[in-house]
Amino acid sequence: MTDQRVLIIEENPRRRQSAAAFLAGLEIPSEAAASLAEVLDRPRALESAAAVILSVPAWRSGLTDELALLRRSFPRLSVILLAAPRDPRRLLDLVRRGVVDQVVGPDNPLALYAALRGEAARLELAEENAAYRQKLAKLKQERARNVRRALDLEEIYDTTIENLMTALDLRDVETYGHSQTVAKYSQVLAGLLGLEAGESLDHIRKGALLHDVGKIAIPDAILKKPGPLTPEEWRKIRLHPALGYGLIKEIKFIREAGNIILCHHERYDGKGYPKGLRGDGIPLEARIFAVADALDAITSHRPYRAARDFSAAAAEIRAHSGTQFDPGIVKAFGSLEPARWAKIRFETTRLLPAFEEFRRLAAEARPVSPPRAR
Repeated sequence: MTDQRVLIIEENPRRRQSAAAFLAGLEIPSEAAASLAEVLDRPRALESAAAVILSVPAWRSGLTDELALLRRSFPRLSVILLAAPRDPRRLLDLVRRGVVDQVVGPDNPLALYAALRGEAARLELAEENAAYRQKLAKLKQERARNVRRALDLEEIYDTTIENLMTALDLRDVETYGHSQTVAKYSQVLAGLLGLEAGESLDHIRKGALLHDVGKIAIPDAILKKPGPLTPEEWRKIRLHPALGYGLIKEIKFIREAGNIILCHHERYDGKGYPKGLRGDGIPLEARIFAVADALDAITSHRPYRAARDFSAAAAEIRAHSGTQFDPGIVKAFGSLEPARWAKIRFETTRLLPAFEEFRRLAAEARPVSPPRAR
């Protein structure tokens, strides 16, 4: 408290002078007044003070109210009473209520010095706490801004993924809406298996959306070939899981979804590709996706066959339990009625244009071949 002023309130002029001399010896600047009422009438003297030393030779009526007013008006001001312990209960009550901070005997300079040092330490700690709270409030505001920015980035990122896969679906009208549908099926299946909402389901959704991203590198002449593929064309088609995984594995936000992209054509019996994994050696999310993908494929229109209903799809999936599909996931799939799966598909694709309208728009968008030279 050596750099902050102390206000001495003492009725006795000799004692005021003695107290000022004591503080001057400690290099503590001070100012003196005869009474607390006088000081309360000129609050500027209190505004610039760090502490008040109030001498109370005898208790008088109204002193408690004046001290309470002082505390309310200047809550950060340290109040030290110089009082003989004639009425310890009253003094203790003032300290417990926080009206005064310290009580020191009137003729004990060492105790007064200790009280001043204690109050200086308390004020310093209070200032540090105030600065800490202010800094914490700023950090909370900054964190809230960062959370909002992260949510905005996540929304933009999700929209980009959906648009990317919609653009890929546009390469082949027969897979219209496929990516969004299998993503939703995969999320529902994961929930039926007990995976809780959060990052796990979000990774499954992203992996399902991006499962065919590797087909970007496959020529349209192969993807859209109306007839059977040659062995060499099949070899190229089977590269798309590894190609897709290579495209996304270094992207921080979606590399966790890579298991579906890389392993979505593995089979439970080990006869799939690209690695020929089998059973639990296939990542769980890829085994989930395999059932979701088959459900959408069976219930969707293809050039070589008409779409089948959801009951037929459920029967076919059950027929391949233990060979193409994980039996546990097939069991979870069967816990929902076919009508419920049909409703999920409708709710996922209901905002998209009708299939026939989409096919017409896709046909109009195809480039027109230039006339042949004669």
